Amino acid sequence: MAPRKTSRSQVPIQPVPEKRGYEFCGPPGAFGIVFGLPLLVYTFAFLCNDISGCPAPSLLHPSTLTLEQLKEEVGWPKGGLADLYSTDVTLWVLGYYLLSLVLYVFLPGQEAAGTELACGGRLRYKFNAFPTAVLILSGLATCTYIYGSDFIVWTFLWDNYVQVLTANLLISTAIAVFVYAKSFTVPAPGQPNPELRQLAPGGHTGNVLYDFFIGRELNPRVRLPIPFVSEASRTIDIKSWCEMRPGLLGWIILNLSNIARQHRTYGYVTDSIILSTFFQAFYVLDGLYMEPALLTTMDIIMDGFGFMLSFGDMVWVPFIYNFQTRYLAVFPLELGLKGIVAVLAVTAAGYSIFRGANNQKNRFRTDPNDPRVKHLKFIQTSSGSKLLTSGWWGCARHINYLGDWLMSWSYCLPTGIAGYVVIQGVNPATGDLQRQVVQTPEVRGWGMVFTYFFMLYFGVLLIHRERRDEEKCKKKYGADWDRYTSLVRSRIVPGIY
Repeated sequence: MAPRKTSRSQVPIQPVPEKRGYEFCGPPGAFGIVFGLPLLVYTFAFLCNDISGCPAPSLLHPSTLTLEQLKEEVGWPKGGLADLYSTDVTLWVLGYYLLSLVLYVFLPGQEAAGTELACGGRLRYKFNAFPTAVLILSGLATCTYIYGSDFIVWTFLWDNYVQVLTANLLISTAIAVFVYAKSFTVPAPGQPNPELRQLAPGGHTGNVLYDFFIGRELNPRVRLPIPFVSEASRTIDIKSWCEMRPGLLGWIILNLSNIARQHRTYGYVTDSIILSTFFQAFYVLDGLYMEPALLTTMDIIMDGFGFMLSFGDMVWVPFIYNFQTRYLAVFPLELGLKGIVAVLAVTAAGYSIFRGANNQKNRFRTDPNDPRVKHLKFIQTSSGSKLLTSGWWGCARHINYLGDWLMSWSYCLPTGIAGYVVIQGVNPATGDLQRQVVQTPEVRGWGMVFTYFFMLYFGVLLIHRERRDEEKCKKKYGADWDRYTSLVRSRIVPGIY
């Protein structure tokens, strides 16, 4: 139903919202993710540790495993679940969020209009995540130059890792509850909609848990009562703010704290942890620099903001994605020249596919007569679009996802064949307790469950995105899409999938 406007005030009238079916296996899947993924993040934090090993040694002997032994090996707090939370730590984490919010409001930034909404009109956005990150990272770099790896931020994050995780989990859950409750104030169909609010197509199924998980409102916003700034500066788009600010930058900050921990422990920093951190930081900073491109992503255009994105942005991304450098902080692996070259080669291959495919598509869309793309074959659709059937896009319908996935290997490969055990003993000369982190044949490879998990997860995520893209294209192009898929048969990996 097309949006209608009143002739007198030109205030958009809310149309009947589009409705989509369930994703992620519906309510059972939502239940599993809402309650299961937080447990998984805690599991990673405890089972791969600097107390006994990665994984905890008793896990390799399940027949003799006891709960008390496992608790001792993973450093389970004496106070139990209550000690996973700290008010002081939570307040410091809230301070980090507040700093990001203040910088968003008061730092200058680019303002732009989003895509046209189904309810009519375009929302205004402000982008300054990159200068915010540069300012915060510069402050951390300055303090590190002065205080070294003992800088309080680095020691605080390592020593209170689980409590910082809990604080972010509580914050993300509170935001998810807030936006879910607020979504019930979205104007009903036929009512004036001056704030351009609307429900997400897949977020108003009527199932409370699923809608809370997937997100009812498309673009929940809050307007701060702050004078002397632009409207875009005082209006916080919760979805884009959470996606581009605290979690992404927090991921890099956690990586830096892991580097500092390695330096405090061993007195040096290895090439492996530098390489992994560099690739991850490049990914984040590139995304922050290109922040306006967020407006054309599925997250902004189609997805509601609920627990899935709130938890994903502020818990899953920083605390799962930093795990490679957290591992290397304890087990300082040196790659050497051959190892570095191998990692760079895989990364370069992925980047070449990813950037080459996207550039080819963008050039063809912008100017089909560009000498670099005018030779490419395509089919003309009834909607007026052209679908490439040669070049990168003739290899697979979503070839860019293959490049994206290969680049994710650069985060994991520096950890090698992962696994270590912490051996404690008494120095016979001094009588002091000493700890050694070594890799034994028994544990070798088992640590890859943790350090290569991201690569597996990211592959599954890309397949989910590809399936959703296919559904969208099938709906948009109809019979033309069937003709296209008969010509370009592979989805992501040419000849395999």
